Amino acid sequence: MLLLVLAGCASVAPDLDAQAARLMTRENVEGLALALIDNGAVVKVSAYGRRNGSQPLTQDTVMYGASLTKTAFAYLLLQLADEGRLDLDASIAALLPRPLPRLLPQYRDAGFDFSDLEGDERWRKLTPRILLTHAGGFANFRWLEPDQKLRFHFTPGSRYAYSGEGFYILQLVLEQGLGLDTGKEMQRRVFDRFGMTRTGMTWRADFAFDLADGFAIDGSMQAHDQRSRVRAAGSMDTTIADQARLWSGIVRGEGLSAAARAQLVRAHLPITSSRQFPTLAPGVNPDNARIALAAGLGVVTFRHAGALTWFKGGHNDTTANMVICQEAGRRCIVMLSNDVRAERIYPELAHLVLGTTGMPWEWEYGPAANTEKGAP
Repeated sequence: MLLLVLAGCASVAPDLDAQAARLMTRENVEGLALALIDNGAVVKVSAYGRRNGSQPLTQDTVMYGASLTKTAFAYLLLQLADEGRLDLDASIAALLPRPLPRLLPQYRDAGFDFSDLEGDERWRKLTPRILLTHAGGFANFRWLEPDQKLRFHFTPGSRYAYSGEGFYILQLVLEQGLGLDTGKEMQRRVFDRFGMTRTGMTWRADFAFDLADGFAIDGSMQAHDQRSRVRAAGSMDTTIADQARLWSGIVRGEGLSAAARAQLVRAHLPITSSRQFPTLAPGVNPDNARIALAAGLGVVTFRHAGALTWFKGGHNDTTANMVICQEAGRRCIVMLSNDVRAERIYPELAHLVLGTTGMPWEWEYGPAANTEKGAP
């Protein structure tokens, strides 16, 4: 069976390794790792280029997971909802032991300070579902605000605007409301479940022997950030081998009931924004409705030729990650890079593996993004 699946993927891109090397050279991409999933099974894991100035990137090189963490965390929350321990539609006011703007000092000191919302009762409208669909009403992070203070920009639940702040609140629900340790639950319910032995929510000393530093848009190298605090919005360190296991498990729905797995990729909230980033940019993109672009729970969904596809990206100044999955055939491409310039080649790589997907690259990466029109 595995040989048959491999043969099927090979027919899509028999020269994928050579094409990946060509595209990396064209855009000066230092390191790239990718995995292919077909019918829910991992059929290819590859790594190319360098992890730092001289050492090769490998399948076991620890890389920054960035916002791919959000989907892994959403998968954990869906397990809790499946077990009846978390109501996705309950008010945050009912899920937390104290009002959100008045957290205990130890949480404020740990970076979970929501006192800026004091006096604005709209926080009571927040629910886990609203936060998982990035409809909380916040900027991505408060430090992007002119005064670096958190505020609502719209009524919670009324529109999509990507926000890491919402996942901080979800982490508080898990820890204060349910009395669970986010790091331990992620390890037990997600990483251990899928055999992800070189993945963690905080830095581990054993990561150091095969670790990727990052490369910025100008080619400068930045050392890997050794994160010491668990952050549901994006503290995961991981490898391409482990991410292959994670996304194959997710696309199969392992550990969830069929109903809960369906919630992950259901179109909960139409996305009308002109672009993904900046998150609060004005304007409406009419192409979004044409492909039914919508927020799932920790992913973004759309339809191409009637078929459901969903994706999740992860990005910072030196990180470029992207996962695209087609529900039909349970097919995915997982792409990790320690070089942000890799985003320039992802449309072509995805086309080589999945064919024409209708992926909204310009919405995700901006007008300068390469699109499938120019792909081989």
